Amino acid sequence: MSTDSVGTGPRPTIVLVGHGMVGQRFLEALAERGLTATHRVVVLCEEPRPAYDRVQLTSYFSGRTPEDLSMTDPRFLADHGIELHVGDPADTVDRDARTVTARSGRVFAYDTLVLATGSYPFVPPVPGKDADGCFVYRTIEDLLAIEEYAKNARVGAVVGGGLLGLEAAGALQGLGVETHIVEFAPRLMPVQVDDGGGAALLRTIEDMGLTVHTGTGTQEIVTGDDGRVTGMKLSDGSTVTTDLVVFSAGVRPRDQLARDCGLRVGERGGVAVDAQCRTVTDPHVFAIGECALATDGRVYGLVAPGYEQAQTAAATIAADEASFTGADLSTKLKLLGVDVASFGDAHGTAEDCLDVVYSDSRAGLYKKLVIGRDGTLLGGILVGDAEAYGTLRALTGSVPPVSPESLVLPAGAGAPAQLGPSALPDDAIICSCHNVSKGTIRGAVTDHSCTTVPEVKKCTKAGTGCGSCVKVLGQLVTAELEANGVEVDKGLCGCFAQTREELYEIVLALRISTYQELLDRYGREGARGGDGCEICKPAVASVIASLAPTIGASGYVLEGEQATLQDSNDHFLANLQRNGSYSVVPRIPGGEITPEKLIVIGEIARDFGLYTKITGGQRIDMFGARVEQLPLIWARLVDAGFESGHAYGKALRTVKSCVGQTWCRYGVQDSVRMAIDLELRYRGLRSPHKLKSAVSGCQRECAEAQSKDFGVIATANGWNLYVGGNGGATPRHADLLAQDLSDAELVRLIDRFLMFYIRTADRLERTSTWLERIPGGLDHVREVVVEDSLGICGELEELMAAHVAHYRDEWAETINDPEKLARFVSFVNAPDTPDPVVGFVPERDQIKPDLPLLAIGLRPAEEVLEGSAQR
Repeated sequence: MSTDSVGTGPRPTIVLVGHGMVGQRFLEALAERGLTATHRVVVLCEEPRPAYDRVQLTSYFSGRTPEDLSMTDPRFLADHGIELHVGDPADTVDRDARTVTARSGRVFAYDTLVLATGSYPFVPPVPGKDADGCFVYRTIEDLLAIEEYAKNARVGAVVGGGLLGLEAAGALQGLGVETHIVEFAPRLMPVQVDDGGGAALLRTIEDMGLTVHTGTGTQEIVTGDDGRVTGMKLSDGSTVTTDLVVFSAGVRPRDQLARDCGLRVGERGGVAVDAQCRTVTDPHVFAIGECALATDGRVYGLVAPGYEQAQTAAATIAADEASFTGADLSTKLKLLGVDVASFGDAHGTAEDCLDVVYSDSRAGLYKKLVIGRDGTLLGGILVGDAEAYGTLRALTGSVPPVSPESLVLPAGAGAPAQLGPSALPDDAIICSCHNVSKGTIRGAVTDHSCTTVPEVKKCTKAGTGCGSCVKVLGQLVTAELEANGVEVDKGLCGCFAQTREELYEIVLALRISTYQELLDRYGREGARGGDGCEICKPAVASVIASLAPTIGASGYVLEGEQATLQDSNDHFLANLQRNGSYSVVPRIPGGEITPEKLIVIGEIARDFGLYTKITGGQRIDMFGARVEQLPLIWARLVDAGFESGHAYGKALRTVKSCVGQTWCRYGVQDSVRMAIDLELRYRGLRSPHKLKSAVSGCQRECAEAQSKDFGVIATANGWNLYVGGNGGATPRHADLLAQDLSDAELVRLIDRFLMFYIRTADRLERTSTWLERIPGGLDHVREVVVEDSLGICGELEELMAAHVAHYRDEWAETINDPEKLARFVSFVNAPDTPDPVVGFVPERDQIKPDLPLLAIGLRPAEEVLEGSAQR
């Protein structure tokens, strides 16, 4: 017997079998209760990787990596002393000896055993189901296998038209495979939607080019002589020619381990547990998630009930009172780009209930509310527009304060004012994933001094699950702050009562071309006629620069008044470094550069003694230039064909790229060409914050496009556009805005997105923060820039076209203007004297800043490098 089975020390041992989403939530619940400090915790994980977000599994085909999907921070495991064994599942359980034997042969003694083994895909017992080309859709490994096989497939078929089936169909279509969906029920998503919702969903999906077969089952998988899939026979007598088949016909509880050790299971599977998630057979064994059969006879296949079970089990182990007697089965998903939601008694099974229905087949909309005779909202179905899901789900079980019609009718269709989340009772559950009520959210603001949505998320966990409640969460935070009398000054600064967005609109509408005019006309009382402040001056300068061609202002940042508004970096068109020297960063579009230009950069770096570094943004940065050297360096760079890389400005920095289909055997589009086109189009575009972009030539995502403000990933059918990513101190994965775009469609949407962001963002607000702050979030941005809901897309395109037409390289203009060159000195009264504080010391055959307390004996970079070479 392994030493793991004995000598566990004075601490009792908890063994967790399974490390999926629910298993990870159980570990977090243990840590929250301090149990990881008092117990030894061992986790046996069958998959070769720790817990990942299975709800977002399909996003792998949109470019997200397995690492992106991970839900496990290695620091969390280390900090809490959790022992995780991946690729080593439990094989047997000896309940008498209280031991678990893993596949590796290791034996672990336990005081408490928690089964979180999840479920397995159901594969209909049809002939040919094990043929080469048949897959299930459950794990990352399944997706990797499907992706590889699809490279040589033309047609694919998905067996199952439920949640996962539609996701699998979307994945196949994204891989460039003609796709069929086969569903035995008479409609798609039969569990979540009724006939009306299924019809609306069917029309929308067929419009996307997918072929749907409902009311028929799979009778046989047909194979060729080589054993590979060639087709399917259906129960209605028809056949489908296909190269691969994905089974997504539901799941079954993984309870074999429990059966083998004598635990009671339900007639249709699932480990029987009590209200504390303890198995009814053995008080030392718990079961949670999709392997557990709850007291109401259900096996819950959604993550929110699983999370609640995880918390219940952890609380019980900690001797706290907790129980799980049932859970909300509401779901809100975006399948194939279509909003689908159901909540409460969606099918109207309650006695003597009524329906309120709104349907628009042309728009693919279907909304149904189930209402009791006393006016109680019992449930509903939303297809095509699930904007009101958060409010409606929270109102379920109560009588809404407005008529049911107003809850489903669209704006402008005669409905009264829509109901907002402020009308919800305090016990209304806002976040079903973590069971967070409206009262808890209000308490986070009132009692815990949270003033922003991220702070409330951290305090309550609301909005950190599926994310469907984030919009309502933001509305509640704002309402609670206002109710508490917290007056939030939305003005840009002490000089302006208007927001940056409002000032943008003023400048655009009135064609105001100078900061001083804007301050004198619209500044706060007392600020008019003054000089402004360090907040509004660069912010207004950026607005004027971004609108310069339209409002008749100079687009050159060092022209007249504009020069006085810039910060230290823009003032010298270079980034100030820590020792008073500056960086020189020429633009290298797409990272593509000729040997001749490489030689020029090398010669300049050598001649001026600059430190050189190849960056993660596919540029070559040169550091250590004194201010008076900048024009000399840039004169040579401009002469060689380089231009400013705007590393100093709140503007586009780079558009990174992989080598794409030109060189890479996996590439499906020319990512280098697209990256160069985009970088040259948006170069010099002034914005509220810096902008970064990337273009990946395939879904392997080597250019890391989804960590950028706007990123592009090639597909077999065109380009997918992602927005709002951030790889900085607060990383954020970009969201898919649109997919399978042509070159022209892609550029048009990026034009609109960037100009809408510049128009509405706050000062120094990255696209990632803006996207989470702006009311409606990604859905609103999509409505504006893709669907033109505000009717401003034409104007946004015109603004971008004006920028492109009037672009001028700032350094090329500077070096040809003696008046502008006069600013590049350390001392105005001694222009030929270099700054004595700027000094360097040698390091790794280059230089680094020397930062002594006294600037005595410092040497310029050229002398340092020369001395280093002599040594």
